[in-house]
Formats: sequence, C-alpha cells, structure tokens
Amino acid sequence: MAILKFRIYFEEDESVYRDIVIPHTKTFLDLHGAILKSYDFDNKHQATFFRSNDHWQRGREISLEKYDKEYKAPPLIMSETMIGSEIRDPNQRFIYLYDFTKNWTFLVELINVSKEEDPRLTYPAIVRSEGIPPSQYGTKGLLGEKFADVEEKYDLHKGTEGFGEEGESDSDDFGFSDDEMSGYGGEEQ
Repeated sequence: MAILKFRIYFEEDESVYRDIVIPHTKTFLDLHGAILKSYDFDNKHQATFFRSNDHWQRGREISLEKYDKEYKAPPLIMSETMIGSEIRDPNQRFIYLYDFTKNWTFLVELINVSKEEDPRLTYPAIVRSEGIPPSQYGTKGLLGEKFADVEEKYDLHKGTEGFGEEGESDSDDFGFSDDEMSGYGGEEQ
C-alpha cells in the first residue's frame, strides 16, 4: 500500500504548514478531517478540494457534498473518492477550501510517496507542524477558554477597582494632588 505524504500550507503564510501522511486508499473525506484537525478547526462548514496544477489553478472539484451552486462539471464527492484515484503526477497539488463564508484556503502538495507503513502511526497522521495556525474564529479562539475564564474572574473587560479613567481625578501624572505639590518648588505661597 502506498503512503502519501502531503504538505498543507496555509495560503496566506507559507511558513505555516502541516505534513500529513495517509494511505492512497483513504478518501478525500479522511484527508479533509485530518487537515481540520491539524489546524484546530471545527467540522461545521462547507468544504471542497480542487485538483490543481503547478500554477495552483483550480481544476476538477472534489466536494464534501453537492452544493447549491453552478458547476462546470459535476463534482466528485469526498466520501466516494479515493485519494489515489486523483493523483496524476508525483508532485500532485490540490487546493482545499473550507468555510465558504471565510474562504479559508490551503495549498495541498504531495511531497513523498512511501511503500512502507509505519506501524507506530494511526493513519491519517500529522507528522509535522510548523508555524502558528490561524485562529478560525478570531482572537478568543487563539487565546482559548482559559483567557475567557481569567477575563471573567478578574473583570478585565471593565474598569478595575483602584484604577480610574483618564481625567477622573485631580492629581497630576505622578499621583500627587495639587495640594501635595504646592510645597515642592511649584507655585510660591
């Protein structure tokens, strides 16, 4: 059995990528799940692959399902299409599009083919992660739930006790009131 190694680049930053190994007999649905897992994305949105050439031009579509849109040719369905059936050359490329509203785009490139399975791995497997992945839903997702708990516990989103708003007090920039400053070479009495 051939084991395919794909490098999945985040389109907006090629220094962010994941390497995934997967048997050629697995489907594009399996690859779709592995990509989402490798970038910590959920599985709640529409997705599609496009077969691509060396210039990253979109070719035949391999879709999660048939969506209500116009197709030049009917799409292949991920759950029915084995990855090996769509490999046309040793450096085969695909474009993976996830969440059609946000248009998360990943460039998928075949970088190695091995004839031997690694008995230590459960396929598909993420074998390399480089760079900080984009946050699917903004900064709260990037900082995680722990930050939200700290923010709530310490009321970080409101003015904190002991710290006033700018212009709230009659003290100068160093925390001294006008009365305290009058005897230190300021105004003469």
